[in-house]
Amino acid sequence: MKQTEFLKTVMPFKDKVFRLAKRLLVSTEEAEDATQELFFKLWKNKGKLSNYKSVEAFAMTMTKNYCFDRLKSKQASNLSLVHSNYQEKGTSLDRRVELNDSVSKVHELIENLPEQQKLIIQLRDVEQYEFDEIAKMLNIKPTAVRVTLSRARKTIKEQLLKQHNYGVS
Repeated sequence: MKQTEFLKTVMPFKDKVFRLAKRLLVSTEEAEDATQELFFKLWKNKGKLSNYKSVEAFAMTMTKNYCFDRLKSKQASNLSLVHSNYQEKGTSLDRRVELNDSVSKVHELIENLPEQQKLIIQLRDVEQYEFDEIAKMLNIKPTAVRVTLSRARKTIKEQLLKQHNYGVS
């Protein structure tokens, strides 16, 4: 596989790999490192990529595994918690602060979900993968993906409602 063919194969899902790494590792710098490491590994094994039915699914699985390994390593204690701020033009300062608080709260709630739920909500709601694709990536049944996603969404919704209705964090 030549460089141009490799780039044509892997570049379409580069942003998805980064977003998944960022969701799992939180830090932008760590996510960039994870993305770079993944593409280096794919390049080293470029001859074997044709053996995979979906190179994208394979890359997402590799990203997930790499991120989990990073989080388990000793260096994980050095990972910093950084959230990007949501900004909308033309809104008042009060409204922007309120929106930022809501987005931050949702990010916080997602971060507090169990790993499986966090991963599935990222793959489905952010990356827009189909249930069957997620099931293959995580080696579980599509029904389990649906149930896990439903539970994750329900947990987030309940926590948000509790916060908004009662001011409880």
